[in-house]
Amino acid sequence: MDRAGIERLLPHRDPFVMVDRLLEVEHGKRAVAEKDVSASEDWARGHFPGNPVFPGVLLTEAMAQTAGLAFLASNPEHAGSDVFLLGVDKLRFRKVVRPGDTVRIEVTVTGEKRRIWFFDAIATVGGQRVADGSFLATLQERT
Repeated sequence: MDRAGIERLLPHRDPFVMVDRLLEVEHGKRAVAEKDVSASEDWARGHFPGNPVFPGVLLTEAMAQTAGLAFLASNPEHAGSDVFLLGVDKLRFRKVVRPGDTVRIEVTVTGEKRRIWFFDAIATVGGQRVADGSFLATLQERT
């Protein structure tokens, strides 16, 4: 799925769409997406000048958006609904991500209880793990 398809599912818009492609979806089980990290993005000017490092908080958001896509791609009747991040557990950043990197994000749905979904996420660059953690999210329909 390309960027236009992602924007049909997620309510996010530029400059805050952190996923460029949705590569795989196993309905109700997992999703794989990619983020192309670019030096032209706003963060690259100031984090850090002369030594740009993709901020961990934006990598976290890319992982959370992939979790949202894992749910929304499997439940298209909720497309455009707001997916709210409720929690992040045991998130670890293992390697630096820089402009020119393509981050592959794999999210697995690990459970659901009372409209709260649980996800595990792993982010890699070139096959090397750069971050991993668990997420909790819920859905709020737009009215």
